[in-house]
Amino acid sequence: MLPFSCGASVLSSRVSIFASPTSWIESGAVDQCHQVAALPGMRHVAGMPDLHPGKGAPIGAAMTSSVLYPFLVGSDIGCGIAVFPIRLKRPVPEKLAARFPDLDVVDHSFLDAADVPGGYTESLGTVGRGNHFAELARVGTVFDSDHAERLGLAAGDLVLIVHSGSRGLGERILRAHTEVHGAGPAQDPAAYLAAHDDAVRWGSLNRRIMAARIADALGADHEPPIVDECHNSVEIRDGLYLHRKGAANGDRRDVLVAGTRGTPSFLVAGHAGEEASFSVAHGAGRKMSRADALRRGRAKHTVEELRRTPLGSLVVCGDRQLLFEEAPTAYKRIEQVIGDLESFGLATRVVSTVPMVTYKTADVARERKGRR
Repeated sequence: MLPFSCGASVLSSRVSIFASPTSWIESGAVDQCHQVAALPGMRHVAGMPDLHPGKGAPIGAAMTSSVLYPFLVGSDIGCGIAVFPIRLKRPVPEKLAARFPDLDVVDHSFLDAADVPGGYTESLGTVGRGNHFAELARVGTVFDSDHAERLGLAAGDLVLIVHSGSRGLGERILRAHTEVHGAGPAQDPAAYLAAHDDAVRWGSLNRRIMAARIADALGADHEPPIVDECHNSVEIRDGLYLHRKGAANGDRRDVLVAGTRGTPSFLVAGHAGEEASFSVAHGAGRKMSRADALRRGRAKHTVEELRRTPLGSLVVCGDRQLLFEEAPTAYKRIEQVIGDLESFGLATRVVSTVPMVTYKTADVARERKGRR
C-alpha cells in the first residue's frame, strides 16, 4: 500500500499521509501539513495515521527541512512514553489506585539537582495535564514472542507506562524563541539545539523519576525502562533537520503507541524508512477537540461512569473536566492506527498492554473520603 501524496507548492517539497482511506484524518490536519510544506527550506512532510490538527502545526507528523523551526517541535520538547517493568504480588486495581502518589506535587526526596539537565528542578517528577498519564498495565497479547522475550516481557506481566515531557522547561525554551522570532526559523540553531537536548534529557529523567515514585508507593523495586522514546523533538539527519511533533523515532526502535485509558496500547518494533521520515505514530490521535469531547461526554456519561472503563480498569483523576476531555471516545481507534502502521510497513506489533489503573491527576477529595 502506498501513502497518498500531494505535491506542495515549493521546490521538491511534498506531503505523504500514511493512513488508509478508512482512517479518520481531518482535512484541517492535511491543510496544516501543506502549510508546513510551503515553509522555506521544507523538503518533506510525513503524516502518521494518528494525524490531527494542532496549534499552528499538525500533530502526528515528521517534517524534514534545511531550516530549523522551533515551533514545529512545540513547547513540550522531549515529551515521550517510557515503559518500565514492575513486579507486584496479587495486584488489585482498587487497592493500587488508592496508593498512587500525587504526581502533581514535586517530591524532593527523588531529586538530585546535580544530575538534572540545566539544573531545572521545578516540576521535575510531575506528570502535567492534557493527554499525559501514568498507567499500570498488564501485557495482553504477545504478537512476536522472540522480540518480547528479548525485552523481558511475557503475557500477564505488569508494566508501568509513563507519558510526559519537559513541562515548564520546554515551554520556557520555545517562549524565548517565539517572543523574538514568532514562528520563524531559529536564528542560532546550535544554541536552540543545545537547549533542546537538555529538555529531551530532562523529559526522560522526568519519566524515570515518576516511575520510581510510583514503584516506591506500590511497594515495588525501581527498574530501568525497556522502552523510552520521545515524540516531540528535532534531530539532524543527513544534513537536514528532522522535526517530529507527535511522532516517534521509528528507525529500528521499539515504541509504545498509546491507545486510550479504555483501550489497549501497542508496543511496536519500528522499521520506518526515509519515505516516512523514519517515524511512526505516537498514539491514537484525537478525533474530537477538547470542547467537543467535554460537551458530548457530559451529555452521555456521568463522572462515575468515566472512572471505570469498559475494560474494568480504573481512572484516577480529580479534575472532572479532564475526565471528559480525555474520554476514550475523544480519540481515534488505536487498532486502526496500528493497522495502518503495519500496512505501510512502518512497524510491527510486539505486544499489547491492557490498562489496570490510569493516573491523570490526584483525586484529593476521594482520598480524604477514603481515609475517613
